[in-house]
Amino acid sequence: MKMIFMGPPGAGKGTLAAKVGEMFKILPISTGAIFRSAMSSGSALGLKIKAIVESGGLVDDQTTVQLVKERLAQADVQKGYILDGFPRTIPQAEELAKFSAVERVLNIRISDADVMERLGGRQVCRTCGYNFHVIFDKVAKEGVCDHCGGEVYTRNDDKPDAILKRLDVYREQTAPLIGYYREKGVLYEMQAMVKFDDTMESFKKSMGL
Repeated sequence: MKMIFMGPPGAGKGTLAAKVGEMFKILPISTGAIFRSAMSSGSALGLKIKAIVESGGLVDDQTTVQLVKERLAQADVQKGYILDGFPRTIPQAEELAKFSAVERVLNIRISDADVMERLGGRQVCRTCGYNFHVIFDKVAKEGVCDHCGGEVYTRNDDKPDAILKRLDVYREQTAPLIGYYREKGVLYEMQAMVKFDDTMESFKKSMGL
């Protein structure tokens, strides 16, 4: 199964992708993780990506497509995948179609107010990447990851001004993909829920499972 999960920032794409990946025995692939790997390399490309991401912007299509194409060529995703965060634009979707045929695209709906609440309280572990939340999933010890002991922090792109900018960019560049994939007959939609069990039920219902 080759799938794409899309929706506004904070819709819960990554969390859902991890669970659905277990269900279908396929690998979730986050472009965020791909970018972080590039940024940690210290290369010129990595530094370029870091500056864009921390400002709340989007990495250019050519760079993003190349990184994703290289990732999808690896052996661990040949049985299928769930793309989280790619494609973000119609040109990216057109490029993806040239080297991989997507079977299902899930659009997760969520209000701007819920996005602000979710992302404004999100905290991330620098070491393992686990997402915590100051309301919904607090760390046991302030600033320390419950899972690996790494440092937990608030990303620059999860601060209020950056969140608003990310929403504007999403509406302008990514939301048109909803119509693009609907026309291709592969679009499925669901509503984001507060409780994860409810989210899974919404996912199963939207997919007819």
